[in-house]
Amino acid sequence: MAETVALIDYGAGNLHSVENALRTVGAAVQVTADPDAVRAADRIVLPGVGSFRACARGLTAIPGLVDAMDERVRGGGVPFLGVCVGMQLLADRGLEHGVTRGLGWIGGEVRAIERTDPAIKVPHMGWNDVAPTAHAGTVLEEGEAYYLHSYHFAADDPQTIAAMTDHGGGIVAAVARDNLLGVQFHPEKSQAYGLALLTRFLEWRP
Repeated sequence: MAETVALIDYGAGNLHSVENALRTVGAAVQVTADPDAVRAADRIVLPGVGSFRACARGLTAIPGLVDAMDERVRGGGVPFLGVCVGMQLLADRGLEHGVTRGLGWIGGEVRAIERTDPAIKVPHMGWNDVAPTAHAGTVLEEGEAYYLHSYHFAADDPQTIAAMTDHGGGIVAAVARDNLLGVQFHPEKSQAYGLALLTRFLEWRP
């Protein structure tokens, strides 16, 4: 029997494109906001588009959902993938539209991208590199992916930075620890590179 991937549905915007990409690589996807379904899942994916504050509020507004995610991911050790704002929500807090508490699963905060050069555009939008660090693990590989964001993950511990990209300076492209992986870019918009990453996520045994 195929493993089930719980794709968290909390009104985050890019749900269907992530679902389609996961199904393309053969995942048995269950789109859900049901805490019991999350507790039964073999893998969990948290998408996200929009502001940190709106996504955090959407997630915490669903009774029991964050607790179920915490039990399954941090308690049960199932593989977890956060995408874009879904990755940013792993942080302790976000600074978009004021301070908003995140999940606190990977230490750090989400700050605005600083434009130090007038030629650098914000939001960071389009194709850019993914340069894995020594802490990347087995899911990330070097390549190019599609980005769309104005805020970035400033990690407290450099060992949780799994990949970097360059947009007027270094920006965290991915964070990881144990069974947690978060990517700032959009695998579902990254064509062959993104589909290959999702395939490796389905095979990941952290």
